[in-house]
Amino acid sequence: MIILNNMLLKNNEYLPKGLLVAIGGREDKEDDLEILSTLVSLVNTDVPKIEVITTATNFPQETGEEYIAAFSQEEEISVGILNIDSRETASRPEFLDRIKTADIIFFTGGDQLRITSILAGSPIIEEIKRRYLEEFCIIAGTSAGAAAMSRTMIYGGDSSDAHQKGTVNLGDGLGLIDNVILDTHFVERGRFSRLMQVLSINPTNLGIGLGEDAGIIIEKGHIIKAIGTGVIVIFDGQDLKYSNVANIRYDEAIGMENMIVHTISNGYGYDLSARKYLHPGDLS
Repeated sequence: MIILNNMLLKNNEYLPKGLLVAIGGREDKEDDLEILSTLVSLVNTDVPKIEVITTATNFPQETGEEYIAAFSQEEEISVGILNIDSRETASRPEFLDRIKTADIIFFTGGDQLRITSILAGSPIIEEIKRRYLEEFCIIAGTSAGAAAMSRTMIYGGDSSDAHQKGTVNLGDGLGLIDNVILDTHFVERGRFSRLMQVLSINPTNLGIGLGEDAGIIIEKGHIIKAIGTGVIVIFDGQDLKYSNVANIRYDEAIGMENMIVHTISNGYGYDLSARKYLHPGDLS
């Protein structure tokens, strides 16, 4: 590992200086606020500045007020709401200026297609990517806001028939992280088959299923640490021995052999590059 232009370089790839925080949805906003408090604690400034982007939701006012109330339970925090609801507003200079000075940029839940269709390729997203790579800036998202982070994004597919070929919809996400596909509300909505189908098609990727009130902090682009009260499920298809997905018709059931599955909870982690399970002592 070497340092070039104030950025870490490993295996000919730049390691981001910022953090990603992906949350599975329904994080506690009223009682212990464990995930949101952990998020704020990652910022080493006297008055952390948070910008909440409500693009994903159809209820930006209500959602924004909910997060203002939640974050305001923490001491000395500045919370702003960015209701970016069109390609035009995604180019507003005043919004871009606020992104440039935020310590935490937080994407709410809703519909991840709203995030990508409105924000992808916009000046705001390009600035978010630059800051994540070059500065210590935290990019966080819950539910749809987490699902949109990866380069390949799940945006639909009913869990009840996700074991059948062709029933999961994939598109381009924001590209903040490569070779990982994120799914949310994972345990509670029974999305195991959905993510496993995606990996049968893309076995070199890792699938990360984020349970509710559970999240991961991603450091240096590859070290993840679980936070919250829920569970994280990790699927590794790299050593997949067999899949019938290329030989069956659409709507037929997919069969796979040797899909590796891990679960991590608060304090445990995983190295995405080494594909290694990390115990609490490994993360200290």
